[in-house]
Amino acid sequence: MFEIILPDGRKVFSERNESWLEFIKREIGEGLAKAAIAVSINGKAVDVTSNVMSGNMTVLTAKNPEGVEIIRHSTSHVMADAVQKLFPGTKVTIGPAIDNGFYYDFDSPHRFSQEDFDAIEKKMAEIVKAKHPFTRKVVSKEEAVELFKKMGETYKVEIIEDLGEPEVSIYTSGDFVDLCRGPHVPDTGFIKAYKLMSVAGAYWRGDEKNAMLQRLYATAFATKEALEAHIKMLEEAKERDHRKLGADLDLFEFSESVGGGLVLWTPNGGIVRTVVENFWRKQHVRNGYELVFTPHIGRSFLWETSGHLGFYKDGMYNPMDIDGENYFVKPMNCPFHVMLYKRKKWSYREFPFRWAELGTVYRYEKSGTLNGLKRVRGFTQDDAHLFCRLDQLESEIKRVLDFSLFMLKSFEFNEFKLFLSTRPQKYVGQIEVWDKAEDALRKTLISSGLPWETNEGDGAFYGPKIDINITDSIGRLWQLSTVQVDFNLPERFDITYAGDDGAEHRPIMIHRALLGSIERFFGVLIEHFKGAFPLWLSPVQVVVMPVSDKHAETAEKFRQMLVQNGLRVKFDERNEKIGYKIREWSVQKAPYIVVIGDNEADLQTVNVRKRGGEQETLRVADFIEMLNKQNYNGVYY
Repeated sequence: MFEIILPDGRKVFSERNESWLEFIKREIGEGLAKAAIAVSINGKAVDVTSNVMSGNMTVLTAKNPEGVEIIRHSTSHVMADAVQKLFPGTKVTIGPAIDNGFYYDFDSPHRFSQEDFDAIEKKMAEIVKAKHPFTRKVVSKEEAVELFKKMGETYKVEIIEDLGEPEVSIYTSGDFVDLCRGPHVPDTGFIKAYKLMSVAGAYWRGDEKNAMLQRLYATAFATKEALEAHIKMLEEAKERDHRKLGADLDLFEFSESVGGGLVLWTPNGGIVRTVVENFWRKQHVRNGYELVFTPHIGRSFLWETSGHLGFYKDGMYNPMDIDGENYFVKPMNCPFHVMLYKRKKWSYREFPFRWAELGTVYRYEKSGTLNGLKRVRGFTQDDAHLFCRLDQLESEIKRVLDFSLFMLKSFEFNEFKLFLSTRPQKYVGQIEVWDKAEDALRKTLISSGLPWETNEGDGAFYGPKIDINITDSIGRLWQLSTVQVDFNLPERFDITYAGDDGAEHRPIMIHRALLGSIERFFGVLIEHFKGAFPLWLSPVQVVVMPVSDKHAETAEKFRQMLVQNGLRVKFDERNEKIGYKIREWSVQKAPYIVVIGDNEADLQTVNVRKRGGEQETLRVADFIEMLNKQNYNGVYY
C-alpha cells in the first residue's frame, strides 16, 4: 500500500505497482499526464515511467523551473547523439544542465566550429521528431563497465570506476546510450526549442594535466517564444558587456605588463568609484558603523589560526619571507578585524560593534576564469564585521538586511530574491546556537516580505547565511549582498566579553557585504545602466561648449557656476564643428550638453541637450536646481 500526498494535501492510496504516469492519469487527469515531464517525490525528481512510492508528490511540467532543467539535460543527450552520428569516433564525457542552458564535453577528432551548428541542430531535429522514449535501466557496475568498454567510451568507464557504486543507471533513447542518474523527459518529442551557442575548450575534470576536450554550449526552453526572448536578452547583454563599454567610455583598463586580473582605474572610472565609495562611507556612518583600515599583508599566524591556510590555501598567493617569518597578502579582512577586537577587554554593555572597511584583498584565480571586472585577482571588498551578543543577533541581522536593500535600491536595483543557507553536515559550534541563528535569519526573511528560498545544508561550516540576488534591467540575476553568521572565528581566536553575570562569554560574529566587491559591483552597474549612468554617478555630468571663440568667456562663466554647485563639468573648446563634438559626447553618454552662443550671451537661459537627443530651453537657475535634485545622494567628487 502506497500513501501519496498531493500538493493540495489530499491523500491518495495505491495498491498497484503502477508507474507515476499511470497514477497521474487515474487520479488527476489525462491533461496533466500529457504535460508531465517528471515527478517530484519527497523533493527528489524521478522519471514519470518509474514506479509509485509513498511520499509528497508534485507533477513537474515545462512550467516548473525543475521541469525546464530536465528538458535541458535531456536535450544535452539529444545533442550528444547528434554529434556522434555526424562525427564518428567522437567520445562523450558529461553533459549537465547549467543556468539558462547546458553543455556537453566531447573528445573528437573533428575540430568543432560554429559552422557545424546548423548540421548538429538539423540532426537534433530528426531525433526530436522521432519521439524516442528515454528508457532507464539499472545495471551492475561490472555490466556497465563492460558495456561502455565495448562502445569505446573510456571516459564513461572512468566515471563508473570512480563512483564506486555497486549499481549505476543508464538511459537509452533510440540507439543512443548514456550513463546518467536522470531523470529525463518521457521522450525526445518533449523537446521543443533549442539552440547551440558556442564552442570552447575544457580540460577533462577541470584538471590541466588531463586531456583537452571540446565543450559545446547550448540552450533549451519549453517554448520557442521563451527561446527567442532569451536570444534577444543575450543580444542585449552583448551590447551591455561591461568590458566593451568600459573601453568605449574609458572607465578601466587591464594591462599584460601589470598582470591578469589586476585593474587599472582611469580618471573616468576613478570618479565613479570615488562617488560610490563616498556614498558607501556616508551611509555606513549614518547606520552606526565605525570605519577601520587594515594592512594588505599579515603574518601566517593569522591564516593558520583562522583556518584559511587549511580550507582556502589554493586561493591564496605564496608567502613572502619577512625577517625570517612567512607573511601572506590577505585574501580576506576578517582576521584583522578580530585582532582589532582583541586589543582590549569588552563588557556586554558595549555591544554591538559594527566595523566596516573597504579592504583590498588578493585571491588566486586561474587565468581562464578571469572575466573583466567580474572575476579578478585583486579587488576591494565592501566589508564589515559585527560583534554582538546572542540576544542581539536577530535585531542586527534585520538592520543589515534593511541596510542592504537600501544600498541596492539607491543604485536602482529594485527586484530581489533571497536565499537562506542552513547548517551543513560538517559544522562547528553548538546546535542550539545554530538553531537560534537560523531562526533569526528566517524571521528576518519572513518580515522582509520578499521572495526567498531555503538552501538546506548549504551554509558555511562556521554558520548559516542569507544571500541577496538582484535582478538587473534585462532580467539577469546577480548575487551581491551576503550576511553570514560565524561561530568559528570567535572560537579559534578565543575572543570573549564580560557578561552581566561577571563570567566570560563568546560573542557572535556577523560577516556582511552589501555590494560584494567594488570591482564586480561596478561591472554589474555598467551593464545595468548600459553605461548611461544616472547623473549622480556620471563621470562627466555636464558638457559646456562655446559656438566660437567669442563665446568662450561666457561659456567659462557658465562652467564656473556649475562647478560652484558641486557638479562635474567638461569645458570643450576644441577647434571642431559643434555637430561633431555633440555626437562625440553623445557617444560618451554625457547626461547634458549645453552649447553657449549668441542666444545665451546674458546667461539668463540656456539650450540644454539631454542624453537621448531631447532639447529644452531652461532658465539657468532652473537648470541648476534640476541638476541638484538629480544629484540626490549629495555625494560630490
